[in-house]
This record gives sequence, structure tokens and C-alpha cells, in this order.
Amino acid sequence: MNQNLAKQKEYWDREVGEFDSIYSHGKSKFDNWIDVTFRWDMYARFEYTLKHAEPIAGQSFLDVGCGTGRYALELARRGASRVVGIDIAEKMIEVCSRRSREERLDDRCSFLQSDLLQYLAAAKFDVVIGIGLFDYIGEPLPVFTKMRQVVTDRAIISLPRFWTWRAPVRKVRLALRGCDVFFYTKERIAPLLKQAGFSHYEIEQVGQLYCVTAFV
Repeated sequence: MNQNLAKQKEYWDREVGEFDSIYSHGKSKFDNWIDVTFRWDMYARFEYTLKHAEPIAGQSFLDVGCGTGRYALELARRGASRVVGIDIAEKMIEVCSRRSREERLDDRCSFLQSDLLQYLAAAKFDVVIGIGLFDYIGEPLPVFTKMRQVVTDRAIISLPRFWTWRAPVRKVRLALRGCDVFFYTKERIAPLLKQAGFSHYEIEQVGQLYCVTAFV
């Protein structure tokens, strides 16, 4: 495991509760207001992903950097035939697996602690998603390429925009916690998708994020 990956694993194992509270609204009323007001695009990308994943029923999905399973479990609830979530953080996978069992979704929804580049897929997936993944990857091309290799239809991803007020604030805040974060321009994203082997793509600006659907 390279140094950056090891730092990311340590960070996410430590921050699993804080991360999950953004989506579960498990914070104080004031902190929830802060999230909804200043992180509204994180909720918007959830809707973007589900919209661009349609038709969900009967399809197979790989969720890379699945976190606590918010996307993977929702895809399973909506009728996906097979959902696999992978994440480098053991604590994240523990939360995912527990929720999957509690909701009795574990017959078609499974989770594995793994880095995508080391992951050996038994079969290809219809759709691969990487939401909030590329924020923490310093060398994205190998990851884009591996996504292309394991998918038969499309990839849905999000990337943080470079020229925003939140970028430097987030850079400093996460650096103080021992976590590197990376930002993107549209001009950088397009060549990466082409080099990875995607035939065409759509890039949509959602607040301080880019949401991308890339097709094989």
C-alpha cells in the first residue's frame, strides 16, 4: 500500500462517524443547517447519480469508495440485481455490511475492503460509480482506466471543482487532519476520460462539483 493510500485508510477509519453523519443528519441542528446550506451539492450529486443510473432494476453496480453504503444500499433498495461496494477503510465496510444485513439486502449487496486497482472482479458490471472518490486520488488515470475495464455500459463519478471558494478551505482543513485532497478542472477531466478508453461523456457542473457520466 502506497503512502497516500495508507494515509487515506487511516483517515477514513478514524472519520467514519463524522462522514456518515452528513448523510444521516446525525449532527446538531446547527451543524445540519451548515451541511444543507453549504454542502447542498453533496445531496444534489446523490440525486444526479440515481437519475443517471436508471434503469436501476435488474442492473449490476460496482460502487468504488462506497463509504458507509449510502449509494450502494439505495441501488439495492431500488432493485439492482447485484451491487458490490469496495472501500479501503475497514470501518466503512463494517458499517455497510451491518446495514445490508439489517435491511436484508445482503442477498444482492456485498461489501469488500479493497483498493480498486487491486480488486479482481469475477464479472463485469453494467454501471460503476465513484462518488466522492477522486477527491482523494492524486493519480486518477489508473483508476479511470480500471473503471473502464470492469464496466459494460457507463461510469458515474463526481469530482471537486478547482476554482471555488471551498477548495482552499477544504485543502487546509483536511491537511490538518492528515488527509490529502485534489481538485479538477473540466479541461483536465476530459483527456483523462479519453485516455481511459471511454467513448463519450457528459460533464455537468453541480455547485462546487463536477458530475460526470462516461460511456463505454
